Amino acid sequence: MEQHKYSISKWCTVSEEVVKRFDQVVFEGEKGDFVAFAKAYYKTNEIDYPKFFKMDALSKLAFIGSECLLMDEEFDKPTSDIALLFSNASSSLDTDLKHCESIIDKDSFYPSPAVFVYTLANICLAEVSIKHKLQSENAFFVTPSFDGDLMYTQVKYILETHRAKQVLCAWVEYLEGKYKFFGYMVGSYRQGELEHTRENIKEIYRR
Repeated sequence: MEQHKYSISKWCTVSEEVVKRFDQVVFEGEKGDFVAFAKAYYKTNEIDYPKFFKMDALSKLAFIGSECLLMDEEFDKPTSDIALLFSNASSSLDTDLKHCESIIDKDSFYPSPAVFVYTLANICLAEVSIKHKLQSENAFFVTPSFDGDLMYTQVKYILETHRAKQVLCAWVEYLEGKYKFFGYMVGSYRQGELEHTRENIKEIYRR
């Protein structure tokens, strides 16, 4: 049986207030301030999604990284062509802790519903999907560290069963100010692009 070949068409990282695409710096923000950095990226790239400012940090991180990867895609109408596979190690713990603080805050009679809505890690999948009109397969995995083998297997399944034409994969980790986004797009094989293999996924993650 002939093996299907796929390629990694692009990749992006976001960490330490720097956004890189294809290993090239495309944006730098104020060091040590993720909130200011995220707001600056949003404004510099003239993104139109006012709900961005109400998101928790994890969703903002996923949103920024996804924007970097999807900026040259066309989204005139709803599509199921792009699936989303996200993962991290701490789920929504950063926001969970803030939610707990709001519950025990004696100055607050009720915990904030604006915080509570983000106490599920997969809410960031919804934010990206709404922004880009994606009506596609999506999943969020929680693993101790980035699992390239897991992502490779899931991507192959989605593409070979024709559930989508492309898959946006991402490691989206944010906890108490420390964060990293690593994302890449996989689709049909094209000459000159990086072949979608376990080894290549791990190699670009380490860069």
